[in-house]
Amino acid sequence: MSKSIHISIGLLLLILFMSLSSAAPNDQKRGPIIQLTIEDVIGPATDDYIERALESATEAQAELVLIRMDTPGGLDTAMRGIIKNITNSSVPVATYVAPTGARAASAGTYILYASHVAAMAPGTNLGAATPVQLGGMPGPKQEDQEKEKSKPASTSSNDAKRNKVINDAVAYIRGLAELHGRNQEWAEKAVREAASLQASEALKLNVIDIIAASVPDLLKQLDGYEVTVLGQKQTLQTDGLVIVEIEPDWRSRFLSVITNPNIAYILMLIGIYGLIFEFSNPGSIVPGTVGAICILLALYSFQLLPINYAGMALILLGVALMVGEAFQPSFGVLGIGGTIAFVIGSIILMDTDVPGFGIDISVIVTFAAISVLVFIFVIGMALKARHRPVVSGMEELLGGNAIVLEDFEGKGAVSIHSERWNAISDMPLHKGQKVKVKAINGLILQVEPADTPNLEKSS
Repeated sequence: MSKSIHISIGLLLLILFMSLSSAAPNDQKRGPIIQLTIEDVIGPATDDYIERALESATEAQAELVLIRMDTPGGLDTAMRGIIKNITNSSVPVATYVAPTGARAASAGTYILYASHVAAMAPGTNLGAATPVQLGGMPGPKQEDQEKEKSKPASTSSNDAKRNKVINDAVAYIRGLAELHGRNQEWAEKAVREAASLQASEALKLNVIDIIAASVPDLLKQLDGYEVTVLGQKQTLQTDGLVIVEIEPDWRSRFLSVITNPNIAYILMLIGIYGLIFEFSNPGSIVPGTVGAICILLALYSFQLLPINYAGMALILLGVALMVGEAFQPSFGVLGIGGTIAFVIGSIILMDTDVPGFGIDISVIVTFAAISVLVFIFVIGMALKARHRPVVSGMEELLGGNAIVLEDFEGKGAVSIHSERWNAISDMPLHKGQKVKVKAINGLILQVEPADTPNLEKSS
């Protein structure tokens, strides 16, 4: 009897343990909702921010990553990096164009299409996805679209490189639209014709999935919403979840600063100035150290930015010509040529027309003027000063005239520059006689008569 009781208790405990084990996963606390923010132009710092935030969301087993976006567009390389991170994320990504008045233009449209959920707030818009500069070639101007359509194929294809860029962008955005079952035709129109849509029209045309007035409204609509993540269907459960907002950290902010084209340009010039001053005055240390640091930061920034190397070469040529004017005055020819090369190189340095990634003309003019002053006038004056005769110190005594204070033969005293100096001479000298300093041995002057021929005559 006791044996059967023990068996019954064991079975009950086993059943209880199995039921608790099966229930445990359902009772586990669900992951949070990670909220990110994309504002202003999309660049390398934005790509780095999104990539690391998605990694953090995966580690935290987040239920959803919500990207709140308001952007005029950005760089193609940064946009494609963000899209790769979104499409390969194991955590669903919902991109929400907000607040009212925000936009997802150009690169923002691609990111919206790539997201698992595309949402917009009322009064927002998206589109104008014609590539401004992809792969180094500008996209077609909007006013030229109708002309291109009316031309024969042989005529309208005269710019093969431009068409290649446009066709690549069309294929890319259509692929993103197909990935989540969105409107491919309008996506192509957004690229070829720079078409734009407001939120309500975008929802009707199946360009986006949801219109939500606020983040809470969006999460309410997403509760129970089905998405496809890495080929697998997944149902979102957003009700009652905690929202954790991840702001760009110091690394992203620092990257954002140094990848600003104006800052990178200034860093490069400061680096060039510092190294030139260090080479002109070896041992200064500070200019060389600061210059080397600035040059390295500028080079790091330029590898992330679309740089025109012809522009870089013109800037360096301009600097070299201005330095040449300082070393070898050519009545302004080298200086003027250097200034022109410097300005033209600065204007074409950024190989893109994307808003926010050009160098401000006022910065170019300011640094062109500073470069002229520094390289032609400052360095020129320093070089002229180097060739002037020494007017102070021990070296200035050489060749100077002194007066003998007392008669002496061999060793005695002379006065030069109102100072009394010990002196030696191979010839006997008399008080009041003028002598010339021909060498300095420590604190002793070696002198010789300045009027030797006259003395020989009088003797």
